Amino acid sequence: MAEGSTIRIVTESISRLPEHGLVPISFTVESVLDVELLEGGLAGVRLSERTLDDPWVKDYDGTDGEGPAGWAQRFDLEHWGLIAAHHQDRRVGGAVIAFDTIGVDLLGGRQDLVVLWDIRVRPDARGAGVGAALFGAARSWAQARGCRTLKVETQNINVPACRFYRRMGCALASIDRFAYPQLPGEVQMIWQVEL
Repeated sequence: MAEGSTIRIVTESISRLPEHGLVPISFTVESVLDVELLEGGLAGVRLSERTLDDPWVKDYDGTDGEGPAGWAQRFDLEHWGLIAAHHQDRRVGGAVIAFDTIGVDLLGGRQDLVVLWDIRVRPDARGAGVGAALFGAARSWAQARGCRTLKVETQNINVPACRFYRRMGCALASIDRFAYPQLPGEVQMIWQVEL
């Protein structure tokens, strides 16, 4: 798909999550952001990108219960949104927005905040503006519900996502080096943008 191609963005029923889940979310980890605490954190934090000698593939859907098929068993999706991106007649991406849901810790019980729970673009459509269009649609979705803040979680192993969220106007809100005890090499990074 060429950059500048026509992308059609549509809001869909959350019941179409299985179709959303057919869009691959996997990516090749070629570099990571190392987190260095300066003076034990008292003097701040330094992020340094390090290229890996042995790139590897990360697939968020490959972790039990983490893909779209398992969300309805873990959460009440009544207030969630699903936005799809189509090029011609083909689904090329999508975004899922969590809103007003008990048990979603990132929401903090707030009614004026949404979490961009999942955003994915087909590998052959990446770099063509699909992600930016989906992010913009997610912002609009949140604003239409009176939200003031949009948060999104990623990890230090997803450097392209970190750069993407920065380009979308997000700022790094928090870093948690201990968020994933089962994945000791991954650091949680929370980005947010005020709407």
